[in-house]
Amino acid sequence: MKKKSEILKKLFFSTLYLSAFTFGGGYVIVSLMKKKFVDELHWIGEEEMLDLVAIAQSSPGAIAVNGAIVVGYKLAGLAGALTAITATILPPFIVISVISAFYAAFRDNAVIGQLLQGMQAGVGALICTVVYDMGSGIVKKNDTLAISIMILAFTAVCIFRVNVIAVILVCAGIGVIRGICNKRRAA
Repeated sequence: MKKKSEILKKLFFSTLYLSAFTFGGGYVIVSLMKKKFVDELHWIGEEEMLDLVAIAQSSPGAIAVNGAIVVGYKLAGLAGALTAITATILPPFIVISVISAFYAAFRDNAVIGQLLQGMQAGVGALICTVVYDMGSGIVKKNDTLAISIMILAFTAVCIFRVNVIAVILVCAGIGVIRGICNKRRAA
């Protein structure tokens, strides 16, 4: 029991820290979650982290919260999911509450405007890092079908403006069909 409470405590403070000092949305926090939980703490393998991110992305809601749910649940069950959710939503909740109380002052402040513009550039770089990490994970497997799906999905969304939900559903369908075919081949 002590081990689980230690995991919950470390999970809470890790996700609280990540949420408090992550600007730019869910994709940025996913990259930092990978660094913390895969590279530093070794609680989750890199392949498993990619799977958890895929689940978080395909679920409705904010990817940061969804990512916290799946990582927390993987580590400590329902208590881990609730702990990670609480730690993830607490910093933005506090910040948004403060900003909403002083909205008029923030809206017209030139320094805040410049700060936000500078942060946008950094956020763009962090999102590129997430794309690179996830894409290179797929390329490292040297799986022609997975690489083709990645390229086609990117092309469909970015060039042809196909609805993301349709792309996710088609990719999920391809994954199911591939899984069935692999089971039949193995049998």
